[in-house]
Amino acid sequence: MKKGGILNRHLAGAIAELGHGHGVLVCDAGMPIPEGPRVVDLAFRAGVPSFAEILEGLLAELVVEGATAAREVREANPAAAGLLDGHFPGLALVPHEELKRLSVGARLVVRTGEARPYANVLLRCGVFF
Repeated sequence: MKKGGILNRHLAGAIAELGHGHGVLVCDAGMPIPEGPRVVDLAFRAGVPSFAEILEGLLAELVVEGATAAREVREANPAAAGLLDGHFPGLALVPHEELKRLSVGARLVVRTGEARPYANVLLRCGVFF
């Protein structure tokens, strides 16, 4: 049995399969999930688990070389915008509709229970060396 890190076997296994350049969409409960990517749905109730909790846990285990979020997050969800800015100084912002189009190319989608708008980010995996 694992003693730390991500304990959810579906999420831990999906993370282990990621490689350089793969996309990981971390999304709120309302984001439409495209056909194609592997989905690990962690949503339990509105707000549980939060976008922040899941993002922090993923960042502890992933090498991320870039991130893209919806431009609308700045005005509609300042808390999520602050979290993203704190982790990704070079955060790319695109219109929400573009983020939805980009998410089709993700290798993995992690759905949270977040119930605040635009709490979504598309991560691009890097390498540890």
